[in-house]
Amino acid sequence: MRKITIFKRKHLLVNAMLLMSTVIARAQDGAAGIAEADTKVRSYFEPGTNLMYAIGAVLGLVGAVKVFQKWNAGDQDTSKVAAAWFGSCIFLVVVATVLQSFFGV
Repeated sequence: MRKITIFKRKHLLVNAMLLMSTVIARAQDGAAGIAEADTKVRSYFEPGTNLMYAIGAVLGLVGAVKVFQKWNAGDQDTSKVAAAWFGSCIFLVVVATVLQSFFGV
């Protein structure tokens, strides 16, 4: 094993102290960064919720057309298809509403 000279030890110690002081200086601004991130994330909830409602409306229209086509064709599984499309629309609306109420936007 090579011995570390006193000069190298002091050099390593000084570098470690400089690194720690930099980390501590950056960490003191952490609360402000977290608050800024919180406001930015919360600003996206209302447009995101509206987008989910719009996607649910489009899915509802597409599902209604698909179910109508199956019903006119006389398919036996029309009720399954209707339940699946209706369930997906309800799921999107419920998720959007729960997210909005959960995060208090």
